[in-house]
Amino acid sequence: MHILLTRPLKDSRELILKFQKLGHIVSHLPLISIEKKNHEKINFSEFKSIIFTSSNSINFLDTKLIDKKIICFCVGSATEQAVRKKGFQNVISADGNVGNLKELILQNFDSSEGKLLYLSGEIIASNLDEQLILEGYSVKRIINYIAKPIEKMNETFIGKLKQKMPNIVFIYSQNSAISFLNLIKNHQLVDLWMDTNLMCIGEKTSSVLNEIKWKKIFLFNPGEEEFLLYKI
Repeated sequence: MHILLTRPLKDSRELILKFQKLGHIVSHLPLISIEKKNHEKINFSEFKSIIFTSSNSINFLDTKLIDKKIICFCVGSATEQAVRKKGFQNVISADGNVGNLKELILQNFDSSEGKLLYLSGEIIASNLDEQLILEGYSVKRIINYIAKPIEKMNETFIGKLKQKMPNIVFIYSQNSAISFLNLIKNHQLVDLWMDTNLMCIGEKTSSVLNEIKWKKIFLFNPGEEEFLLYKI
């Protein structure tokens, strides 16, 4: 099976190796580049918990002044692993779904316990901070990274892609979906995906690519990639 992965290489490397060991052909097309965003200085002593909905938010965080026993809420296993690698000990993780992450916070952190710090990218699929504020929580959102679209594909890569179109494409964010759609259109690849299964995180992500004709569209959470191969 030919699989196209679209996250930056540091986020895709482990999955590339796993799929190759299973005997699959893997192509890699990063759709966005992640860059640090300057922000106001954070007084971590103000907060009793930190929310991470992406591993990028922990990768761009200076953690030296943070109490590693602070409660950390993570959207999924990949983010959890990144947070634990930074030395945090009290980590609670959802299964890759922001809705489930919200429920975990409601169940494990009372609004009376103090203020929550939410670290995120510029564009988020769900306004988790606003939802928690409506539930009576005090939440401060800090944007500490931005995602920039990749605007061109390598011509050699395009040629190889046309010769053997992927059976599966994984798209991990709304930003990535927008970038992918623009690349497809700019390189006249719109009509080549009818035998390809599209795997997207969330309906907002998949809706961006609905104008392309796919074999099937599946929604998934990070960590389910290998399982999805058996649904094809």
